[in-house]
Amino acid sequence: MEPITTSINTLIVIPCYNEAKRLPVASYIDFISSREDIGFLFVNDGSRDNTIEILNEIVSKSRNSHILDLKKNGGKAEAVRQGLIYGFEHFTPKYIGFWDADLATPLNEIAHFCKLFTDYEFNMVTGLRLMRLGAKVKRRQKRHYLGRIFASFASLLLKLPVYDTQCGAKMYEAKLVPILFKDPFISKWLFDVEILARYINNFGRNEAIHKIYEHPIYEWEDIGNSNLKMKDFFIAPLELLRIKRKYFSNQKSS
Repeated sequence: MEPITTSINTLIVIPCYNEAKRLPVASYIDFISSREDIGFLFVNDGSRDNTIEILNEIVSKSRNSHILDLKKNGGKAEAVRQGLIYGFEHFTPKYIGFWDADLATPLNEIAHFCKLFTDYEFNMVTGLRLMRLGAKVKRRQKRHYLGRIFASFASLLLKLPVYDTQCGAKMYEAKLVPILFKDPFISKWLFDVEILARYINNFGRNEAIHKIYEHPIYEWEDIGNSNLKMKDFFIAPLELLRIKRKYFSNQKSS
């Protein structure tokens, strides 16, 4: 397929697997219709329900929205990877990212992410779900504490002061896509950590400290009915070990 000429400055990839009952259709249509500089690529990851029909409805009612229909389910990590590669090659945006389909992070946060790229020299901005005064961050207590334990181990592995690796809202300078997303991920659940590991391997930890920014999002809500289950947290140690062996087994401290 030849590159598509559009006015899209920022492209957001939305991975979707059996999301028909969770997609906030009106929110997508209203936002996309109001922002011609921001485009959306919905990746249907081999859904078995009528997700593709819902996506077709959104695309038919809004400009700058497109669908990548993957016939076989490959998991969120692969859906995100293929979506970013496809978006980079066919829409040539300046900034590209991915967002959770249920909009646990509201779409209006996208503008805040974009401003950080233009005001500073970051090349990666990731959401930070920090419960604090004045913010509307709502997380189930058990998931919050399990998340804090996991984040501490991820930070030790990466040797980075990262607070929240798993927030489903992330954006990148598009030029990073061929570097960070060229190859399939070895981790099914912790590909967010693996992205950071790849960044460190390509650019070094010092660059990561100065070029990656964790943005405290104003509003986030644990929607519920997620495809991620509590048992997946107990798989995390094995996934972290695989990432360590793949990317840091022969690496000296930097």
